[in-house]
Amino acid sequence: MIRRFAIALPAASLILLASAWVAHAQNEPLEPLSSFPRTDLTLKGGNAAHHLSVWVADTPARRTQGLMYVRELPPDQGMLFLQCCTGIWMKNTYIELDILFIAADGRITKIAHGRPFDLSTIPSDGPADAVVELAGGTAAHLGLKAGDRAQWVRSPPAPGAAAPAKPRPGA
Repeated sequence: MIRRFAIALPAASLILLASAWVAHAQNEPLEPLSSFPRTDLTLKGGNAAHHLSVWVADTPARRTQGLMYVRELPPDQGMLFLQCCTGIWMKNTYIELDILFIAADGRITKIAHGRPFDLSTIPSDGPADAVVELAGGTAAHLGLKAGDRAQWVRSPPAPGAAAPAKPRPGA
């Protein structure tokens, strides 16, 4: 009996250690941001145009990952989610974000503020064809508001991404 226990205890410890490693690995980014496609984004509000460089979340996996685990985001960068959603959450997101919901015509329909690690859904309050995430406070600094415009260069869809139904404004 003692011999079985002596064998079972290390085996159980190894199984527990392996499952903890798997759980930890699932919390890591699935894909480095450096492998996401990038595009130039122009946000037009009032008499000003603001140019940013953004990563493009163009597949379901990239949309799920988003800016998870990112620890800092310069104000001239962000992420563009294509063919998006009715809401966004901040799971595993370490930084505050401004979330711009974009209609099919390129109009910003809502600007919301996301708090780190907040699991509640930030709703779009209507159809959103795309979402732009910027460092927290960037939208206010740029003077952006609902009704302003977003434009970007359309690139071919990534493998596994659905083809867009219609071209993007300004593309």
